[in-house]
Amino acid sequence: MKKILVLLFGILILVSCSSNEESNNLQIRISNVSEFDYENIIVSTSGNYVDYGNLSSNSNSEYKIFDLAYRYAFVELQVDEETYTFQPIDYVGETP
Repeated sequence: MKKILVLLFGILILVSCSSNEESNNLQIRISNVSEFDYENIIVSTSGNYVDYGNLSSNSNSEYKIFDLAYRYAFVELQVDEETYTFQPIDYVGETP
């Protein structure tokens, strides 16, 4: 149970965003603040699935480009060969 709580905490504060004014694209990177290594990370913002690969504990990914994002996103990853999914139900009331 403790492992799941730590993992969920890591997912909840997982995304860092940057706006690149030159290209008008949204750039998102992932920060793994947990004690676990993440594998096969997939992030989706409104149907745009992006593969982040693997991310070691206490490290950051490279920025990836998205056209649109909300405050939360679909995230799927594996820890010790077990798959974890954060699945938003919808984005009703949210603004991009």
